[in-house]
Amino acid sequence: MSPLMAIETPQLISTAVALCTYQGEQYLPQQLASLLAQQRLPDEIVAYDDASKDGTWDLLRSFADDATELGIHVHLHRNPSNLGYVANFTQAILATRAELIFLCDQDDVWHVDKLHRFAEEFERRPDLLMLHSDAELVDGTGDSLNCNLFGAFEVSREELTSVHGNAAFEVLVRRNIVTGATMAIRRNVIAQGFEVPNGWIHDEWLAMVAATQGRVDCLETATIDYRQHGNNQVGARPRGFIERLTGGAVPRAEFMDRMLARTESLIAQSGAGQLKLNTPQMHLLSERLRHAQVRAHLPQSAAARASLVLREYASGRYHEFGNGLRSVLSDLFKLRG
Repeated sequence: MSPLMAIETPQLISTAVALCTYQGEQYLPQQLASLLAQQRLPDEIVAYDDASKDGTWDLLRSFADDATELGIHVHLHRNPSNLGYVANFTQAILATRAELIFLCDQDDVWHVDKLHRFAEEFERRPDLLMLHSDAELVDGTGDSLNCNLFGAFEVSREELTSVHGNAAFEVLVRRNIVTGATMAIRRNVIAQGFEVPNGWIHDEWLAMVAATQGRVDCLETATIDYRQHGNNQVGARPRGFIERLTGGAVPRAEFMDRMLARTESLIAQSGAGQLKLNTPQMHLLSERLRHAQVRAHLPQSAAARASLVLREYASGRYHEFGNGLRSVLSDLFKLRG
């Protein structure tokens, strides 16, 4: 027997793709092809269709045969009635069995090394609970929009540094920078169940839960082509200065009410034991709540509004939880919406 000890091969983490579809026959074939072209194939694909009336279901059934031939376990489910994308993703995620769960939209295209790169990071870093990445924005035909996802979201170097430094919670309390189509989570994140509170989207909530449980990080390179075609449930695109200042089509009152409701929801979830927050995190949420309350209930009087906004600006909360002077101008002149 050789005196040399055998080198143990690291055990590969099991991987699952949670794919949700609805009326997806136009773009779905490209996404499905990209899943089967992965450098490292997934162990499991769970596809939940939300009562499509086009050819989506037939595409999934044909795909299941091809994937099974490659050794992939496939589970297909067709909702008898439309549930909406948040509820559909929730049930698809809960139906997976693997250790590592990838969220997958129907209209994107995964880069060939996406699953391999993500799995490698999780295998190398046992404390990593969630990983997301940048994406290349493309149009309906797949042509580049010459912009990446982080650029469209104006993700700053400061925010990225904070995420890399295990301060993702602080970033996410300010705003969400995580897109589900680029996300993978370790099963630990949903070990105690997974229920999305009202006012939240499934990927935003998963990111927040993961950030309260442990380490969240991101890859600063694109791992998918993120298709923007006008019918996205949640999309991204570059915006000019005026649109960034005014906030686009979302009415200001609706945006501010949503910001306040989400902060209150986080505090309520913590009180109910659904989120485990430490003292600094609770203090940060309290400050976030104060800022949201001010911005959601600004006086109609321009003079009174200016006085309140300037006091809030002096507190530093416009920089900590908003976009600094841009948010100040938006509130002073009620520009959003």
